[in-house]
Amino acid sequence: MSPRRSRDGGILSSVLLVAANILIPIAIFIFGKGFFPYKPLLPGLATYGESSVYGEPPPAQFDRLVFMVIDALRSDFVYVENSGFKFTQSLIRDGNALPFTAHATSPTVTMPRLKAITTGSIPSFLDVVLNLDEGDESSSLASQDTWLAQMKKKGTGKVVMYGDDTWLKLFPGMFDRADGTTSFFVSDFTEVDNNVTRHIPEELQRDDWNTMVLHYLGLDHIGHKGGPRSPHMFPKQREMDGIVKQIYQAIESQDHLKSTLFVVCGDHGMNDAGNHGASSAGETSPALVFISPKLKKLNKKLRAPLPENPSFQYYDTVEQSDLAPTLAALMGVPVPKNNLGATIPDFLPFWSDNEVKAEILMRNADQIMQVATAAFGQKMFEWSFKEDGKPETDDEKLAAGYMEFERLYQQVYRGGSPELYQEMIPKAENWLHEAQGFLSGMASNYDMNKMFLGGAASVAALFLAVVAAAWSVEDKAGAFVPFAGIVVAYGAMMFASSYVEEEQHFWYWATTAWFGYLGFRGLKRRTPHPIAHTISFGTIVLAARIIKSWNQTGQKFAGEPDIVKMYLHPNPVLLWCLVGATYFWIQQHLTYGLSGFPIWLSFASSIGLVLAAFTFKVAFTVEDAPELLTEFVQKLLELNFSQGAGVADLISRARAVFIGIGMLMGVVVGFMAMGGKRRQISVGQPGVFTVLTLVTVLVVTESRVVNIPLFLLYNLQFRLLLSFIPELSPVEISLSSLLLQYASFFAQGGSNAISSIDLSSAYNGVAEYNAVAVGVLTFVSNWAGPVWWSVAGTILLLSKRQQMRGEVNVYKGHVALMTVFMAGKAGAVMGACGVLRDHLFIWTVFSPKYLYVVAWAGGVHLVVNLGVGGVLYALGVREGRGRGRN
Repeated sequence: MSPRRSRDGGILSSVLLVAANILIPIAIFIFGKGFFPYKPLLPGLATYGESSVYGEPPPAQFDRLVFMVIDALRSDFVYVENSGFKFTQSLIRDGNALPFTAHATSPTVTMPRLKAITTGSIPSFLDVVLNLDEGDESSSLASQDTWLAQMKKKGTGKVVMYGDDTWLKLFPGMFDRADGTTSFFVSDFTEVDNNVTRHIPEELQRDDWNTMVLHYLGLDHIGHKGGPRSPHMFPKQREMDGIVKQIYQAIESQDHLKSTLFVVCGDHGMNDAGNHGASSAGETSPALVFISPKLKKLNKKLRAPLPENPSFQYYDTVEQSDLAPTLAALMGVPVPKNNLGATIPDFLPFWSDNEVKAEILMRNADQIMQVATAAFGQKMFEWSFKEDGKPETDDEKLAAGYMEFERLYQQVYRGGSPELYQEMIPKAENWLHEAQGFLSGMASNYDMNKMFLGGAASVAALFLAVVAAAWSVEDKAGAFVPFAGIVVAYGAMMFASSYVEEEQHFWYWATTAWFGYLGFRGLKRRTPHPIAHTISFGTIVLAARIIKSWNQTGQKFAGEPDIVKMYLHPNPVLLWCLVGATYFWIQQHLTYGLSGFPIWLSFASSIGLVLAAFTFKVAFTVEDAPELLTEFVQKLLELNFSQGAGVADLISRARAVFIGIGMLMGVVVGFMAMGGKRRQISVGQPGVFTVLTLVTVLVVTESRVVNIPLFLLYNLQFRLLLSFIPELSPVEISLSSLLLQYASFFAQGGSNAISSIDLSSAYNGVAEYNAVAVGVLTFVSNWAGPVWWSVAGTILLLSKRQQMRGEVNVYKGHVALMTVFMAGKAGAVMGACGVLRDHLFIWTVFSPKYLYVVAWAGGVHLVVNLGVGGVLYALGVREGRGRGRN
């Protein structure tokens, strides 16, 4: 190849790479705009006059409502023997409370669930993203009909709210009195709830409100930090039960509260890890309890507590959206316009007259029919004009069923036999549930043009990246076969829901097979030291096998035994020996990396930073998961780390660690940028290794304590790969980096479910909610493994460049290959979401996977692999040249 052609090819490949990496986020954005559109909604507030039902509205059974949401209140937290809700259970036994399990559809996060509860509609899956942005106002319900708006319109009193400020974002201007609390500061178990409780005594004495909303967050925070079996969980349940008792006793004793309906519910549940967002049984099964002395009229005294049920289904199960029409009936207000819920039939006995019962159901059906007509138009009724007069499609059958019982209602209203009401009521109940199932399961109003355009842009990005890789990577054609196999196999796998749910197995098996192949190939080539070669690659494979077993993840096997559950949780001594060994290894490497400083300064810097990081993790564990410490050690540590400190002390400790990392990183990067011309700060090793050590301090600080020993295994694999750099081509190094990034993500507990997002370290060093800081920390804590392996992979490439004496720009080829994979991955997931848009699991499996693609493409690929990796590679090259001159 001539120098000019080589130079022209290099320029062309660079242009193609830039274009491909610009196209990837553009493709993701355009496709997302078509895949997650806002659904059209009926505007305005419903009125009784809009209904085709004649007669006076049914009389209200209650004139006040206390609506208490306990975030993440899974059904078993209230209903089983070991629950802290003993008073609530006594109300159930006495007939003063009517319990249900409310089915919460995915996504099981607060904002969409509150939308479902208040409007009765099915929120857009895009709300799972908006739920993470506390500054977002586009998701407001200010212009939508809700039972909250109807209660305010009723004009019998003020509307007040205390708790999660998501309500303030959803309902701007709705509340006459309010005190909001940020919902994302998950380190706070107490103040976040005390801020709600302190308002209750005063409000119970007031007579000027008709609706009081309370939203408690502490139980959800405990779940995120320590899981459903956290030692903090039972005391929090007892605290919440005490609030229930306080409010119920006020309703019993105070005249102005006699006609108050008290509703206690969870917006969602949680899984065994304490997280939520997906569709497991624990996440979709919150408790729902209606409480009032007037409920004794229903004569339903039920058994409580109940034995544990792994499906979390206790008592009758209703849809969460059923709350909207049920509250509307009980409080005497119209059903919200966009409701898809069905009135819960257990409350119909409040009205003794069958005519009123029929009217309640008819108004509910009439409202749902308006939603159906807005969705399908008048074509729903065209079947009645056909010769055979038979409905064929599902929407036509829906219209036919409605017309049948509407005819019965009109017939009796105009003088027919009242006994027809008894025939109509079960027909109406059945139709409501059929309509609910049909309309709730309808496909979203996808914008196919945008989806197609986004998919086409991803294909274009893939094509440009492949061409750029062909120009950039100077290797034999055979070296690309394994990489191409990974891309093709992974892309095909995205079209199967079960493979998406259990994606971790693909990376575990691919990683094991790849390093097994490299070890076997070395023997076949008769390397100089075959025994050492076999032992080394065998060790890499063995480490990969241990890493795979560290945390069970995915959907099917998440609760199965793993190293953390079987060995580390029951043996805190073993855990802290491994954690201590990890920090000792970090300290040794950091001291060696800073050996160019005066000995007292390098030693003090490394000891100071590592000691600060370790003591923070210990203090964090004392507060967050004391069960991971022995009783003696726990008491000893509490004296040193917790007494009089708490969350504020954790914040200052975390900040000290981050400041220390930042200062040392600045010094190391500064000397690397000077090309090593001046005083060497890294006599023992290049500065890139010190950068890796500092990155290790960061990701270890952001990892759960049980995952910290994984970084010892990562380092072992890295050091062994480093020793075999001469035997590995640049393509093979890139593929190894890719496999280890993805395998480490799943090994640390990640999955393709929203519920696996870990917020336990998202607030380290954060005193109040800050979207940028929390977003960065959330990313680092959940992608700690990929971040570490991205930096380690860059060092492997720098070592390969040094071995090749700088003859090839190995990093450019690496970027091209990473871009090929990311473009292929994004295109495959877009294709799967488009082709399977009517699939049963489109919102529970494929949509979350698409959101993960956004995180991998934007965070890991563009920011870490290309941004951080590119800067580190350039600094490493510059330092290497300076070292050569020196």
